[in-house]
Amino acid sequence: MHIEFDNTFLRELPGDPEAGARVRDVQAAWSRVDPTPVAAPRLLAWSPEAAALLGLGRDDIQAPGTVQVLAGNALLPGMQPWAGNYGGHQFGNWAGQLGDGRAISLGEALGAEGGRWELQLKGAGRTPYSRFADGRAVLRSSVREFLCSEAMHHLGIPTTRALSLVGTGEDVLRDMFYDGHPRAEPGAVVCRMAPSFLRFGSWQLPASRGDTGLLRALTDHVQRHHFPELAERGEAGDAEWFAQVCERTAWTVAGWMRVGFVHGVMNTDNMSILGLTLDYGPYGWIEDYDPDWTPNTTDAQGRRYRFGTQPQVAYWNLARLAQALAPLFTDAAPLEAGLQRFGAAWAAAERDMVARKLGLERCRDADLGLYADLRGLLRAGQVDMTLFFRALGRPGAAATDTTAFADAFYDADARAQVESPLRDWLARYAARLADDALDAGQRSERMRRANPRYVLRNWLAQEAIDRAEQGDPSGIAELLEVVRRPYEDQPGRAHYAQRRPEWARHRAGCSMLSCSS
Repeated sequence: MHIEFDNTFLRELPGDPEAGARVRDVQAAWSRVDPTPVAAPRLLAWSPEAAALLGLGRDDIQAPGTVQVLAGNALLPGMQPWAGNYGGHQFGNWAGQLGDGRAISLGEALGAEGGRWELQLKGAGRTPYSRFADGRAVLRSSVREFLCSEAMHHLGIPTTRALSLVGTGEDVLRDMFYDGHPRAEPGAVVCRMAPSFLRFGSWQLPASRGDTGLLRALTDHVQRHHFPELAERGEAGDAEWFAQVCERTAWTVAGWMRVGFVHGVMNTDNMSILGLTLDYGPYGWIEDYDPDWTPNTTDAQGRRYRFGTQPQVAYWNLARLAQALAPLFTDAAPLEAGLQRFGAAWAAAERDMVARKLGLERCRDADLGLYADLRGLLRAGQVDMTLFFRALGRPGAAATDTTAFADAFYDADARAQVESPLRDWLARYAARLADDALDAGQRSERMRRANPRYVLRNWLAQEAIDRAEQGDPSGIAELLEVVRRPYEDQPGRAHYAQRRPEWARHRAGCSMLSCSS
């Protein structure tokens, strides 16, 4: 496997003078640390699309020695492993220095078509930011990160990518729900990829320390490589850069809302400066529609990161980023303008989402109310979000007969409660469609491209995890193949497009998850 590396992050930003994994406060952007080798690495799954971004094919990935690199046991020429330093607000509270506690970047790979991809091993061992942890990751969380990274890409939502999933041949001790009952679980390493893993917290930490020099260096670096049209434009360029970060974030979160994705832990250290979906931990997918649902057990009481509040949380996080950037500006007006750009972008993204999900040429003011009324019915009726919207796009589904949605209901009594108001809503919807410029074929195709048939439901991931923990990783590749084409009807794969089975309603890993990995 040959990859060319050009590690600008190390070259352009100040590094920790001390190398190694000793836990410490670091007054720099990164620390030099090598992955910790594992006992018996085994390639469990890989993404052909992600590999192609690096100019790699099946022979490269399956070549002798490649798994050693993807596990952290060997380095390619040009790799200079490091862990990034950042802080962040966790559940609304400032947490100070956090950093890459179990992720180690190997280098910036030059892609096959001119792109630049930072390769990062998650679960590769201790770093200076591991605190009391071991820097490892368990198989269950690694399967989920690998699959969801690629699933989100194929849904058309900005995201980090996943190149490979490697079993380590070693057990990791984890207390999954922090209840005093740890158990040994199989370990794994994910090789994930992104143009950059910089996050809001990368700026927050130096700002909290009064290190304006590092703030300036980080801003110059990210503009130079990821917003080149803004580089060296002074405060005006900085203002436009922040505004674009706000806009990207708005559109990404709108993508989550469109497909029913719940991030689960939207701390500022998990928010990408490039507007990517970052750090797949206790995420989940809305099944029976509930805007107050969160998959994260840590958030079970406050529900700060529940599905329906994700846009507001994104704005709050951007406001914290604005505070961190304030020393680079002579006054607050440009930062306030950037936050206003988030509001405008979210409003546009929401209208785009409504138009696409309902199959309208454009979203009028009244259509926002029509969509809100539908959400209320879906919640009251305990209706599966994915199944309902997919059915709504089928020919004839806009008629007032609700039998087209029978497979989407989880509870007979709840269905009976909303049967009549849902028929009324369908009549309103049919009248709206009659006043729209799109014909039936155009509308159906527009809805098909917006409303996936297949999403990475937690119980589907859990089925693949269960098989993998028993030594059969083939379920991971099977599920990856399904989520690679989420908008297409795939004959013979009805299992992956059904509502949550009863056994998964309260099972750990399906209904609720923790940050433990």
